[in-house]
Amino acid sequence: MLTTKILTPFQKFTKIESFSGILLIFATLVALVWANSPFAESYVSLWKSKIGFSFTGFQLYKPLLLWINDLLMAIFFFVIGLEIKREFLVGELNSTKKLVFPLVGALGGMVFPVLLFIFLNQNPETTRGWGIPIATDIAFALAILKLLGDKVPMALKIFLTAFAIIDDMGAVLIIAIFYSGNIQTSMLMAAVILLAVLYLLSHKGYYSKFLLVLVGAAVWFLFLKSGIHPTIAGLLLAFSVPLRQKINTETFIATLSSLSEKIKNNPEETKPVLSEIQIEEIDNLEDWTSKYQSPLQHLEHRLHDWVAYFIIPLFALANAGVVLTTAAVLDRALIITIVLCLVVGKSIGITSLIFMAKKLRWIEIPKEITMRHVLGVSFIAGVGFTMAIFIGSLAFEGASEYLDSAKIGILIGSLLSGLIGYFILAVTTKKKHN
Repeated sequence: MLTTKILTPFQKFTKIESFSGILLIFATLVALVWANSPFAESYVSLWKSKIGFSFTGFQLYKPLLLWINDLLMAIFFFVIGLEIKREFLVGELNSTKKLVFPLVGALGGMVFPVLLFIFLNQNPETTRGWGIPIATDIAFALAILKLLGDKVPMALKIFLTAFAIIDDMGAVLIIAIFYSGNIQTSMLMAAVILLAVLYLLSHKGYYSKFLLVLVGAAVWFLFLKSGIHPTIAGLLLAFSVPLRQKINTETFIATLSSLSEKIKNNPEETKPVLSEIQIEEIDNLEDWTSKYQSPLQHLEHRLHDWVAYFIIPLFALANAGVVLTTAAVLDRALIITIVLCLVVGKSIGITSLIFMAKKLRWIEIPKEITMRHVLGVSFIAGVGFTMAIFIGSLAFEGASEYLDSAKIGILIGSLLSGLIGYFILAVTTKKKHN
């Protein structure tokens, strides 16, 4: 029973991410076909069209593409922040023993691809792309594991998820430090003060969704104007959401039983409406339910579907449309470099560091996970679609030749990594089954 309680939320998470990966593939194909069709001009003009608002001398107008990349992706980072906080407090990263295995893999998957990029890159103008092969796209990765069904050990899915979350943390830090513009100190300090107020209120036990949205909008705008990429605001805001419940399960069940008895014992109305007492007790039930729910878990549950099924596919649709007919102006060296970093850099970095750590007895790998499993997952980790394209758009902003080349490299590298990883795991699980 305890195992079921632990695995069911995680299995639901992997199910959502897996279907999100399928939507990502579909959105990517639509973007590629649209950008290379006779309607290619409409694709470009749609994302360049400016929308916004103005009042009393203030205005904020941005291309639709930037609203997606700056605002909607801030919500994506907010959910990542909620996942990171949950995993560190009560999840798969809440102890040193649980953390070390995916941490070692993540370090190998981040450091080696960066070193390989720096070694292979010969063009000073494309040096800023070194951060592209760092992160793993968890939606795509879990979608690939989903194709293998129950043959893949649950421990391997947990490892991949924890590994990808640490990867995301590394990518977020890199975006904040290396891919932000000239910093406006006054704007940044104002944002920090607002965040500090939220953190203090959370520490004191006060939490309000209305206040979170209001302050969050202000912090996002201040980050936008300060030079720090506004998506970082989403991550920092997530850390202000408390995990704790105001009442425990025992108290909630006792109250629930009492409320249900009052509703049940109240005379039933002949009309399809509730009595005054029933309305009052249902209001009490809603109040007690809100106290019983963890604010962090509740927000993550509410937003996860929106991010997985709408924001990320929309991001893919807006960013994956590369015009393939202009191959003559693409930087082939950059394409090859990114492909090698995703396919070779990720796999060698993750597998070698885990193998070395295992030999030195720094980590303990679950019995159901073999080194073949690690090798297969290390290739799947090379599927860096969403975060890789996002970092590429920051690294090569205004340089369409390099950005298109980076996107093609990411698409090819992610495809090859996914196919190789799937083949290795398929053969491994088949042999184990036989």
